Amino acid sequence: MKIGILGSGAVGLTLGAGFVGMGHHVIIGTRNPAKEALQQWAKRQGPLAAISTFREAAAGGELIVICVSWTGAKSAIEQAGIWNFKGKTVVDVTNPLDGKGPDEDGRLSFVNGLHSAGEQIQAWLPPDAYVVKALSCVGHEIMFQHQQEGEKPTMFICGNNPQAKKEVSAILHQMGWEDVADMGKIIMSRNIEPLCILWSAIGFRTGRWDHAFKIVRPQQKKA
Repeated sequence: MKIGILGSGAVGLTLGAGFVGMGHHVIIGTRNPAKEALQQWAKRQGPLAAISTFREAAAGGELIVICVSWTGAKSAIEQAGIWNFKGKTVVDVTNPLDGKGPDEDGRLSFVNGLHSAGEQIQAWLPPDAYVVKALSCVGHEIMFQHQQEGEKPTMFICGNNPQAKKEVSAILHQMGWEDVADMGKIIMSRNIEPLCILWSAIGFRTGRWDHAFKIVRPQQKKA
């Protein structure tokens, strides 16, 4: 599969390297494709990876991943060309953080008055662009679970299109997320996204970033 990733920060590059390792073609879209560090990253990944513009990443991706900072999300989508999202599954990894960083109690804050990033991105895109919220409740350090030991955590997703959610769930399974919880339509982004604040608070308090959330389900009693 050809995957276009909008965003060349730690999340975008982590996902890009992971997808290349899974055998996918990856185009990283960024505002400055000529940046030497990004070109060197692409060389290390081999022929399945490329660095380009937002527009070329969106046009070339059969599936598109949005993982830019929230303050630059609308601009990135506009530069990508909204027509390039038509008929495609779009994975929204963003959280609507206000960019001010943690307060004295280790809490991040969202932009005031916004219901959710997932809903806003769906509204910015054409109706036949199928946004699925995923991977927003953990950091890039553990987005690929193949090497994780112990209890398998839960990845929460939501979106309006059932087929798009099946497609994203299949990719998440390949990434090592055995437990994918479909929380319903994109409006549920309002409830998934705040988990990033809790996840980050744990990291700020402990200095560790290898944790995740899990739904604990009681075992079925044998008849």
